[in-house]
Amino acid sequence: MAIYAISDLHLSFNTNKPMNIFGWNDYEEKIREDWKNKVKNNDLVLLPGDFSWEMKLNDTYKDFKFLADLPGKKLLLKGNHDYWWTTLKSMRTFLKQNNIENIDFIYNNSYEFENTVITGTRGWNLINETKEDEKIKKREIIRLENSIKDGIQKFGINKNIIVCMHYPPILRDNKKNEFTEILERYNVKCCIYGHLHGKSQSNIIEGLYNDIEYKMVSCDYTDFKLVKIV
Repeated sequence: MAIYAISDLHLSFNTNKPMNIFGWNDYEEKIREDWKNKVKNNDLVLLPGDFSWEMKLNDTYKDFKFLADLPGKKLLLKGNHDYWWTTLKSMRTFLKQNNIENIDFIYNNSYEFENTVITGTRGWNLINETKEDEKIKKREIIRLENSIKDGIQKFGINKNIIVCMHYPPILRDNKKNEFTEILERYNVKCCIYGHLHGKSQSNIIEGLYNDIEYKMVSCDYTDFKLVKIV
């Protein structure tokens, strides 16, 4: 069984929010075809944020149906544009009411898949411009550590840890910060992230850095293809 990842799908099957203005022509079909060619029903796909443009949970059905009809188990993380996101209970109830059984959420919790623990949080901008930015960042740092601790307590200390974040926890001009310190402290094996598009992707860090494998998985960066993590 394998683990794949892709982020920032920005789906809008129920609303008029076309991504072709950014050159994302027929990207949903590109993702669908690549997904079907790679993922089997017993695999796991991680989606770290910006899944749907919808503002309310009840309007997301068509976007969730797109995912549900694809093979594999899916875990979603909140992105900065996921305004539909609500409580874990409400989101799980919504999926259950719509007979969607192969999707769940990473939200102040952790998961075990094979010998791997999946944890994570949304994160925030590494450069704080306001007091509110600093407040949100501190909260996300706490959530990241709590998620990792939850995984260790529930599944043991001898499991590989994969952290999902929406915002990059590391950049070329910010290689050491509170997020990377936590990842290194708990010997995280891999950290996947998204959020960045276009020219901003030139500042990313990928590959092994301080014994952690960083992977950027925004769908436009990966040419709308899933990235194999394990």
